[in-house]
Amino acid sequence: MQQPAAAPTEQEMARARDVLKIVSDAYSARMVGQERLRTSLLIALIAGGHILLESVPGLAKTTAASTLAATVQADFKRIQCTPDLLPSDITGSQIYDAAHGTFRTVLGPVHANFVLLDEINRSSAKTQSAMLEAMQEKQTTIGGELHKLPRPFLVIATQNPIEQEGTYELPEAQMDRFLLKEIVDYPSPAEELEVLNRIDAGILDPDHPGDGKVTLDDVRDLQSIASRVHVDPAIRNYIVSLVYVTRNPAPYIGDDRARHIKYGASPRASIAFLQAARAFALLQGRAYVIPEDVRSLRHVILRHRVLLTFEGQADGVRGEDLIDAIFGAVPTP
Repeated sequence: MQQPAAAPTEQEMARARDVLKIVSDAYSARMVGQERLRTSLLIALIAGGHILLESVPGLAKTTAASTLAATVQADFKRIQCTPDLLPSDITGSQIYDAAHGTFRTVLGPVHANFVLLDEINRSSAKTQSAMLEAMQEKQTTIGGELHKLPRPFLVIATQNPIEQEGTYELPEAQMDRFLLKEIVDYPSPAEELEVLNRIDAGILDPDHPGDGKVTLDDVRDLQSIASRVHVDPAIRNYIVSLVYVTRNPAPYIGDDRARHIKYGASPRASIAFLQAARAFALLQGRAYVIPEDVRSLRHVILRHRVLLTFEGQADGVRGEDLIDAIFGAVPTP
């Protein structure tokens, strides 16, 4: 039987706190509010997963992604998804070199540490599939050759909930590949006023230098530390019980609520809870997970995995309310 990895040392935890403070401060220097977004982006980065952001345009999703990439001195690429976008436009292709009579490989923009897929649901199903395969396999195939993607590798995909004309809805099985789904809300009036002040001060200019920098090695260290954060067996059982109830909700939340759930979460949800809870605990400065960590992540992990029936959608049922009911029905360890 394989021995469990050694828990993070106090020195490692102190180093993690220093790195996370630099990243958080750099984020807060450019971003006003959007604390949930910052937390979700950092969790996805530390856990080695990907994140789907849903919001109307203009809520600084690109700024958040580029700020995070610049702070960790990572390669950042933005892909604007359109219906005519081809898989090769993302992964890369082979181009014939007439001077030498050979083909040479040109890697696509997915070969970056941070990839922002703007309005992923505007790309065709074939293009979505190519991108999601790269996310899952951490590699692309061009001309029969495998090309590994860089590490760390974080995909931040966005979709606009108010314009569905000319879009290709992400299938449920592909949505499941995102570690988290975050809903980005409008700023408060005070936050919006601060945005205007920072624009006048030049803080939001693309060329404005950041105060702190960390390296890709620092991020890889964070990922290694997070993977060794302790998760008690009781919390593991708690996670599995919660995900089980999403698939068999009626005995726990009643038939009236259960009939609104079309599908429950797959085992990927249990894995996501385990990975994200470790990352969240590290963000809180702890080397162990507590039940509240799991509870805090319930919406971002389950809102795209617990799917509503057509009747539930027509009745205006919120998936988050059903998730809350499931958490209320499972005893906390």
